[in-house]
Amino acid sequence: MAENAIITRVSASPLDIAAADWNALWALQAQPTPFMRHEYLAALHASGSATPRTGWAPCFLSLWQDETLIAACPLYLKSHSYGEYVFDWAWANAHAEHGVPYYPKAVVAVPFTPVPGTRLMARDASARTALVQALRDWCENAGVSSLHILFAADEDLDACARAGLMPRQTIQFHWTNRAPTLGTGVSSLPPEGALAALGRPGGGSMAPTLGTGVSSLPPEGALAALGRPDGGSAAYRNFDDFLQCLSQDKRKKIRQERRRVSDAGVRFRWVQGTDIGPADWDFFYRCYERTYLEHGNPPYLTRDFFARMAQHMPEAWLLFIAEREGLAIASSLIAISACPSGSEGQKHQEFVAYGRYWGALERVDCLHFEACYYQPLQWCIAHGAQRFEGGAQGEHKMARALLPVSTHSAHWLAHPAFADAVGRYLEREDLGMAHYLEHLQARNPLRPPRP
Repeated sequence: MAENAIITRVSASPLDIAAADWNALWALQAQPTPFMRHEYLAALHASGSATPRTGWAPCFLSLWQDETLIAACPLYLKSHSYGEYVFDWAWANAHAEHGVPYYPKAVVAVPFTPVPGTRLMARDASARTALVQALRDWCENAGVSSLHILFAADEDLDACARAGLMPRQTIQFHWTNRAPTLGTGVSSLPPEGALAALGRPGGGSMAPTLGTGVSSLPPEGALAALGRPDGGSAAYRNFDDFLQCLSQDKRKKIRQERRRVSDAGVRFRWVQGTDIGPADWDFFYRCYERTYLEHGNPPYLTRDFFARMAQHMPEAWLLFIAEREGLAIASSLIAISACPSGSEGQKHQEFVAYGRYWGALERVDCLHFEACYYQPLQWCIAHGAQRFEGGAQGEHKMARALLPVSTHSAHWLAHPAFADAVGRYLEREDLGMAHYLEHLQARNPLRPPRP
């Protein structure tokens, strides 16, 4: 019997695709992130954050066989290039100068979220190939100027390359929980006395100058899992152990920055998951909104978006709140990898933290570094997280041991002359990126491993 035909569907809202179908496919991917879950994408739309009114018109593309979802991606028609973090303003300007419209364009991405991971979800390689072809066909039929698949995983890029899309490289800065001066094997237990200071599982407090960084019990089995599965170095035992692996000048700088925050009387507490109450979310949003408004722009995300996260994805969020004299003055919100119920079939379950949002109601020297880097890193070490991704751009992150990594996208332009010009530009850009990456790697703040 011949195999049943593949049916292509285009949805004007992520809500038109059943969450169970989408998340079951998500759980099969090699690099699933919380931001590709149905709950996250649906909240962006339902909250008014990513909608046609804001320049993000959903056209989610899905492939079906016997009413089974075999491939899907978050596809948007864009009327601008904001909120993408892979910059193509020069391409848009070149089109405009020659009287050729650049917008609308097609983008496969998670709005406002520059986190690498699977973008072309598929049950197997053949389904992913079919998805890329369906994207090309749809873009040609819709008459859009271009297609851009942003922050894609390796398997996505392979399928795009076979379909003739052009690769592009950018740089981000990620921290890895691996001590270069330690031997291989399982990390040691927390320092003596640390267990006695552990707080409740849902939240705890951290003073900026603590060395141990322990505030609650790590997840069950986390200590045993701290050794690198690939045979690399062990994880950091505590924050001071992490500092000892840095060069002297970087170690001194971090201690000075943390001391300034501590001397200003600032202390931190953190809350996770369902322990983040409505008042905490309200305070966070005040901080988040203030930061955007101070830079002259309204925030991308609405308060309702975060209300939906609290309701539908609470396990994916961790909130740090800075307090002085009993009053909250700043906060930072990070995401953590977590599997929704029913996703036991997920292939990869890396414990990853993602730096996302922050804001402050008062100015304190070095508070941003403490809230966005040192507190999250301290938490990651204490809880056995394997990686902390710091988001888009920012060479200053290297001084905090977030090291450069390449992130990738793939692009197709409809107009042959512009496609040729962009292709030549990307060849030069790729060479420049390679030199830039070498330059950054030469500034590695970590001490070299002991022989």
